[in-house]
Order: sequence, then structure tokens, then C-alpha cells
Amino acid sequence: MNEQVVAIVPAAGLGKRFGEGTNKPFVSLCDKPLLLWALETLQSVPEITEIIPVVKEHDIKPCRKLFAEYPLTKISRIALGGRERQDSIYNGLNLILDKECVVLVHDGVRPLIESPVIKNALQQMHDCDGVVVGVPMKDTVKEVREGIVRNTPDRDLLWAVQTPQIFHFQALYDAYEKAMADSFYTTDDSALVERNGGTIKVVQGSYTNIKVTTPEDLLIAEVFLKMRRGES
Repeated sequence: MNEQVVAIVPAAGLGKRFGEGTNKPFVSLCDKPLLLWALETLQSVPEITEIIPVVKEHDIKPCRKLFAEYPLTKISRIALGGRERQDSIYNGLNLILDKECVVLVHDGVRPLIESPVIKNALQQMHDCDGVVVGVPMKDTVKEVREGIVRNTPDRDLLWAVQTPQIFHFQALYDAYEKAMADSFYTTDDSALVERNGGTIKVVQGSYTNIKVTTPEDLLIAEVFLKMRRGES
């Protein structure tokens, strides 16, 4: 891949399901702030040339201090978080100067992403507008309305989509511009590109690449990290 790769890392969510008064990106996971796990993995991927974290306004100063304590040399700018995740990503996109780059979006609360998964996804960025990481569904899924099952989709056709999600800059930016103009909001970046007529590939991720949403998720992430390190 010849294009520059810029990673946007949203970490400005309110974390309502994690507990009142908790600043989730700074919660400790194995003696390190949760946000740092994803940032350090992105830092280790040679193809990524810049990382733009997106945080709440009152977190910008502590984040600068935190990033200075670790060798996160690819972070030179921090974007201001918005009202919704989509607003936050849009703010990050507007900081990117190289309009020919590839944009990688990865949730700051997915600490267990591994560099081989990122590299594999980047290698698939041909003949498409974007690539998303995901895993085939293990459970049967029901479509339910008003408490009644309306449909049971074929599980073999269903994937649980994760991050990173990777796009050519213009395809993602155009999709965001259209969504903002239409006041259309979603929590999935690829859905915006699909809505704008883009082609999205899915590549195999990992079942351990969980999103830390509740305190229970933090405990699961800790177990996975200890397994990765060979600890009991």
C-alpha cells in the first residue's frame, strides 16, 4: 500500500453503561489506562503514519500528559469529541490534510486488537471503498418487534462487525458529508459508506477483539490479556 494511513480513535463516549462518574478511556486495565492498549497497538503498525485520538474537551489536557509518558510518537493532534460518535469521527476527519490517504477508524475501548488483523485488513484495500473487521455469528439471531419474533435470518450470512474499519478518505468523507446534510446518524462508519453507494469488504477478525462497554467486559478483557501473556 502506497497511501498514508491515518488512524482515528474515538474515545469521547459518555460510557453510561459503565457506571455514573466513570471516565471509561482512563479506567485501568492490567495497570494501564484502557485507551492506551489500542493506541500502542496502532503505534506498532508500520503502515500507520498518524494517530488522531478523539476525546472530550476536559480530557484533552490529561491526554496530552498521558501520551507524553508513553512512546506514542504518531500522535501529534487530538480531535475534540462531539455530541455523538459520528460527530466525533467527523471532527477527526476534518483534521486530516492528506485527502489521498487511507483512514482507519478503531474504537478506543477495543483494547485487544492485534497488529496482524490490522495489517491483513489494510492489504485488502483494493477494488473496494472500505474494509471492515468482523467475526461470523455464533448465536442464532431473531428479528423482534413489539416482543414478537418476525424473522430468523440465516446465521451463515451474519457477521458481527468490529473495528478497525478502513476506508479511502474521500469515500468516507463524502459519506459523512451526505449523512450530516441528511441528519442521518448511525454508530457504524461502514453503514454510511454503504448508504452512499460504496462497496465494503469484510475480513476475519478475532472473537477476543471485544468492546469494553460494561464493567463485566473489563473483567473479560483482563482474562484475555492474561491468556495472551501466558499468565494463569
